[in-house]
Amino acid sequence: MSGAVGYGGSHVHGPSPSETSGMNPLAAIGHVVLVLCETVGEFVLFAVQAIAGGLRGPFYPRQMLRQMLEIGYYSLPVVGLTAIFTGMVLALQSYTGFSRFEAGNAIPTIVVLSMTRELGPVLAGLMVAGRVGAAMAAELGTMRVTEQIDALTTLSTDPLRYLVFPRLLAGLLMLPLLVLVADIIGVMGGYLVSTYKLGFGPVEYINRTLQYLETQDVVSGLVKAAVFGFIVALMGCFQGYHSKGGAQGVGAATTKAVVSASILILTANYVVTELFFSR
Repeated sequence: MSGAVGYGGSHVHGPSPSETSGMNPLAAIGHVVLVLCETVGEFVLFAVQAIAGGLRGPFYPRQMLRQMLEIGYYSLPVVGLTAIFTGMVLALQSYTGFSRFEAGNAIPTIVVLSMTRELGPVLAGLMVAGRVGAAMAAELGTMRVTEQIDALTTLSTDPLRYLVFPRLLAGLLMLPLLVLVADIIGVMGGYLVSTYKLGFGPVEYINRTLQYLETQDVVSGLVKAAVFGFIVALMGCFQGYHSKGGAQGVGAATTKAVVSASILILTANYVVTELFFSR
């Protein structure tokens, strides 16, 4: 007797829920591990097939430009607003805490390092996951349930090469640019609050901002952004590409895309941080 557990359109053969409830704990853990391994394998194979097919060509520059505009340009307002208010709140909160220890002069350093290393890439990644990842899953999911993806295959066009690869490449390239802009806007938010409300001099604030900022701080944030952009595009495309079941399936794929991308962003954030700053 065996059941099927589906995830993202795939089916993993194993015990049914009623059978699983009667398992001993080790068997239940083993079943979860097998499902997890097969799901990760499907993600990896999907990404490898899309990248390998896209690099072989033919290329679709119009599709690529459309995705770059969608991920980069049209996401700029929400990312910019998130960054500027994060920088402003960070300056206020840091001043409230550090002034108790007469360390208020450290505010510029705290703001710039927090934005470039951590808050800029993570918040931008989460905002893009909510906006772009959901849109990708909904678009590809609608194409799947209306058989448009099958029509592309009938016309001898590889769906992975035409639909998925441009999105993966656009996410990889555009999110670092978004994060670079978010870093600048966030530091500007901290500058505005510090100079107009907390009594810092403009020249003093800028000098202290640049004093302890290193190239590695900016580079680590941009590497995180590239990884997050790839994750957002991969999760959105994977869940949408394998969706089924009409409108309800598209809605489920959209939810899975946002949730899985957010979780993977937070996980990858720790991994990349460990690689850059562990001693």
